[in-house]
Parts: sequence; structure tokens; C-alpha cells
Amino acid sequence: MLDLLLEPLQYGFMQRALVVAVAATLVCALLSCWLVLIGWSLMGDAVSHAVLPGVVLAYLVGAPFALGALLFAGIAVALIGLVRETSRVKEDAAIGVVFTTLFALGVVLISKNPSQVDLHHVLFGNLLGLSTSDLWQVSALAAVVFVVLVVKRRDLTLFAFDRVQAHALGISPARLSALLLALLAVTIVSAIQAVGVILVVAMLIIPGATAYLLTDRMSRMLVIAPVVAVVSSVVGVYTSYYTDAATGGVVILAQAAVFAVAYLFAPRHGVVTTALRRRAQNPGNVIPQ
Repeated sequence: MLDLLLEPLQYGFMQRALVVAVAATLVCALLSCWLVLIGWSLMGDAVSHAVLPGVVLAYLVGAPFALGALLFAGIAVALIGLVRETSRVKEDAAIGVVFTTLFALGVVLISKNPSQVDLHHVLFGNLLGLSTSDLWQVSALAAVVFVVLVVKRRDLTLFAFDRVQAHALGISPARLSALLLALLAVTIVSAIQAVGVILVVAMLIIPGATAYLLTDRMSRMLVIAPVVAVVSSVVGVYTSYYTDAATGGVVILAQAAVFAVAYLFAPRHGVVTTALRRRAQNPGNVIPQ
């Protein structure tokens, strides 16, 4: 057993993959708690897809891809707000229009420059091919997001549950919304290298959704979600090594497996446990009057 754990760590690419996977999934899991509570899961999906043209353009001009991703994440958020505020189109439709348009632009840019840009790498990540500089970049971005989320956790939680109360206490909901969107953009940039544009949305939803099924307290969600994400990332990286499967995909499948268990067997909100509890309360299958 010890040999199974230590063998992958003999290789530098596996060490970097584990560090990046843990760092990226940790901050994604923390942020996912607020995204799930606020109802911004679709926003995470939108921003993660909308950064694709920025990533491609950065590759083409030789600039850091994080810079291009951050630029287009900001453009996406601004366009969504503009469409929502200046037309009859509702927020969900505005999100759909903007992110599909920008994603399509990215796909077109890739198709026009196939020799310079690796479609598979951009869309699905390259966790096992990360360099040391990539590791430091992801770690630095993740550390910034982690610190801000920890420092502002009380304000963000109040914003998620009661914006009116937050405003009454002198906390600006607009500023917190902007802060959360900025953190979302930075988090996506840090996680894209691990699992790519398409799969990053799963990292921004599954851990928070899993924790939401397991507890009714925000403080516990902020512990459960990162634990689920980190354990899943470690299990996923090791599993991909021994099965020769796509690392990012296996990490997401590990998170999905934990969600499935919580969905079925969560103590209070699991489908199976709820059915068993109702059956125990009404053993004779008597229909209550």
C-alpha cells in the first residue's frame, strides 16, 4: 500500500499535478459555497467559458494566458450586466447570450490557428504537463483568492442570505457582488490549467452542492466543501496515474461520486434517508388525514 502511494511521487510532474490540483480545487470549493447559496452557478459556467478567446489570444501573442483570461472574464461580466440593465432580457438569458458568443469566438480563433494553439489543452487542461512556473502561478492566484474569501467570509455570507440586512449594516451589496465576480474570474484562471475551460465549472459547483446537502450551517459548508474537493483531487490524480485516464476528468468524477453519495444518503436531505425516515414514521403505510 505504501508503495502505491509513494511511487507516483517519484516523478516531478506528479508532484506538480498534486499541488496544483489541491490548490485549485480548494479555492474553487470555497467559492462554490457562496455561488450555490446565491444561485450564481450559471454565472460560474458563463465566465469559465467566456475566458476561452482571452486564453487563445494570449497564446497567439505570447502573453501570459492568465492575463488574457482575466481580461475576457471582466469583459464577460461587463457585457452580461450591460445587456441585463439596458434591455428586457433577463439575467439568465443575458448570461447565455454572452458566454456562448464569447466561447464561439474562442473556438473560431482556435480553428483558424490550429498549429499555434492546442484545442485539447485549452478546453480540457493539462494537469500532468504543468511546469514549475505554472505551479507558482496557480498557487499565487489561489492564495490570493483564499485569503480574500477568509477575510470577507462574514460579509459574503450576509450578502448571500440577506442583501437588505447587509445594506442596513453599511455593507454595499454592489461592491460585494463585484468582489465575488472578481474572485470568480481569478479562481477560474487558476483552475483552467488543472482541468480546462469546460470542466472548471464542475469544480465551482459540485463541492458546494455536496456540502449544501450535508449541512445547514455555512461554517460547516466552508469546511466540508474544501475537504471533499481536496480528497477528490488527490484520489483523482492517483487514479488517473494508475489507470492512464484523463486526470482532470477523473478528479471531477471523484467529486461527482461524493455528491452522488451525499444525494442519496445525506443524514437530513438524502433521498434514501428521507424515504426511510418517512417510512419509519408511518410504518403501516397509513395515509395521514
